[in-house]
Amino acid sequence: MSSATWSSEHRGPLTVTDDFAVLDDPVEQAAFTQSVDGVDAQRESVLVVQGMYCAACADTIESALDSVPGVELVRVHAGTRRLQLRWDPDRVRLSEVARRVGDRGYRLLPLQQALSIDERLRETRQALWRLFVAGFCMMQVMMYAWPAYVAAPGDIPPDIEQLLRWASWVISLPVVFFASGPFFERAWADLKARRVGMDTPVSVGILVTFLASSAATFDPSGPWGHEVWFDSLTMFVFFLLGGRYLEARLRQRTAGALDALINRLPATCERERADGARETVSVRRLAAGDVVWVRAGEAFPGDGVLLDARASVDEALLTGEARPQTRRCGDALVAGSLNLAGPVRLRLDRVGVDTRYAQIVRLMERAATDKPRLAVLADRIAGPFLVLVMLAAAAAAFAWWQVDPSRALAIAVAVLIVTCPCALSLATPAAMLASAGALARRGVLVRRLQALESMASVNAVVFDKTGTLTREHLMLREVLLRSGADRSQVLALAAALARDSLHPVARAVAAAAPPADEPLFDWHEEPGQGISARLANGRWLKLGSPLFTGAMPEHDAEGPRTYLVDEHGWLATITLSEGLREDARVAVQRLRALGMQTWLLSGDRASQAHRIGQAVGVDHVLAEATPERKLAEVQALQRQGWRVAMVGDGLNDGPVLAWADASFALGRAAPLAQARSDAVVQGGRVMDVVDSLLQARRTRRVVRQNLAWAALYNAVCVPLALIGWMPPWLAGLGMAASSLLVIGNAWRLSRPEPAPKG
Repeated sequence: MSSATWSSEHRGPLTVTDDFAVLDDPVEQAAFTQSVDGVDAQRESVLVVQGMYCAACADTIESALDSVPGVELVRVHAGTRRLQLRWDPDRVRLSEVARRVGDRGYRLLPLQQALSIDERLRETRQALWRLFVAGFCMMQVMMYAWPAYVAAPGDIPPDIEQLLRWASWVISLPVVFFASGPFFERAWADLKARRVGMDTPVSVGILVTFLASSAATFDPSGPWGHEVWFDSLTMFVFFLLGGRYLEARLRQRTAGALDALINRLPATCERERADGARETVSVRRLAAGDVVWVRAGEAFPGDGVLLDARASVDEALLTGEARPQTRRCGDALVAGSLNLAGPVRLRLDRVGVDTRYAQIVRLMERAATDKPRLAVLADRIAGPFLVLVMLAAAAAAFAWWQVDPSRALAIAVAVLIVTCPCALSLATPAAMLASAGALARRGVLVRRLQALESMASVNAVVFDKTGTLTREHLMLREVLLRSGADRSQVLALAAALARDSLHPVARAVAAAAPPADEPLFDWHEEPGQGISARLANGRWLKLGSPLFTGAMPEHDAEGPRTYLVDEHGWLATITLSEGLREDARVAVQRLRALGMQTWLLSGDRASQAHRIGQAVGVDHVLAEATPERKLAEVQALQRQGWRVAMVGDGLNDGPVLAWADASFALGRAAPLAQARSDAVVQGGRVMDVVDSLLQARRTRRVVRQNLAWAALYNAVCVPLALIGWMPPWLAGLGMAASSLLVIGNAWRLSRPEPAPKG
């Protein structure tokens, strides 16, 4: 297996030629490839497939790669044109995979290049040229065909009639051999792979109509008769190309919303050299410690520190906060946020996969390659359904040949066209991708599209307390000490115990004082309960809840408390102050108004949990709950018939987030909580959970509308085509219109829902 040699002087953005060798460049590959967790020998890449239009295309690509040695998993999403590939770099190269896909008539590109302005302009120009040629030729052919429609038999002399047919034949040639080129290319690739794709019946219809009309033109007295269908042929191709062009534009407004958010980083940026001069380099060539210049309107290429006096930034993607934020010299800036003012200097601390933006991109790419259950079903039935379409067209032609041979061909072509299941394959993914894009713009990242189906059926919402309904950051309020204990020393020991924990209470304790210099041994955290460790002199310490430490709780206290004990017993009580999130009560009340039951599950003592529960207005409160008990309670609710959504942010919420029907990780949740959740609410607003559930319900309604329309379209149009009331040009118009209606209906989900009146 040959390997390419890459020059260290490569500075510009990635360009992909038809040999695809640049996909094997390890530096460029890092932008769209990552190691599989727990399997060092495997890589996972997400690429864009150019030339895809339907579920059958996705099935063709998956089948082409299933048997490639070294390819462990292939998943193609027709709605986003994403290829998720899990592969072994010791056995196969990405360039080989790209060539295999190229043999089927498609092209693999990294996301940033697939969405580049030059690439999109080239695709748009080519599509518009084909559409223009088909439209211009259609008008000319209709002009020559019009006399035959309006003239009485015998009004047109035979020589003039034959001349009009020859003129129509000549003008139809560019439509067949240029404008229809993409249909034939993909159909031929499918046939070479011994498959039937959605372009196969279309190509058969175009070829049969053209060849039969040509035969009638060359020999009007021959077995095919004198009937020609050049007008229907050109009109069908024009309508189909027009429908696909508009469909692509609508796709950019739906699935493209995710693409735009994922593709925020610039391809290149200006890096400051040691002598103060600036050079333009690819963002993938940056390293920690580099100083870069970021122009107004550009995204920051990595996480770092602002070196200029001030900057105005847009962090909506990362926090959901739409208002510009002011950052001053020394403040942290994050990759993916936009510079809104003049040029600024940034010293990079983290680049590439280490940035928070890269983590967000991985979440969103996973959503973009996820297939909802209904979409998987549509993909499975697309291939067999197309075979039935071909058989139905042949049966219709045979039946009409017995009745009226002159109409048999036109009816067979109409059946081929009208039954193409494009609308059915787009019904579910188009709606879910539009919703995922709309939620991403609000700062809610949906990790699995399938979760939108689960969210739509939720009728019970369970909240964690600390960091979810209450503010994420707690503050030290009071410290009660054992007689003779030193306050600063106690706080230093507590901070040393807490500094490696992600629990909100532990983080507040760690921030309250500098940690002690003494090393800790046998450090152990019991999720949601507390931390224990041993000092060098053998002294044991525990920090956590009364249940974990054995301390006696004060029942009249307000605010979160944690207890520090040693081998002699209680050492200190640390009281923290917390407050409700600003929108917590409004969000809970909105959920109740929607008919949902609400629960508060907390590991805190009963008095504190009930105080918060009463303040926000939840229906049920369960206090002093261990992670195991939280999981048991959610399972009990599910056994009672409730469809449960869990909202949490802590490490101890991981198991229950994974088990709930739908789950949300709020704010800067622990990595495990994010990994187990269906959606990550970047801004930490509880109301975003409510909006997500409402958006999921809207999505379910639109999916049902799309499926109903696709079923109604086939139920009405197929019989019309079979009885001869739908000519090929009208069948082409109907197929294009049905796909456009499905995507246009899904596009409504990308707009905010009007606020309820009153």
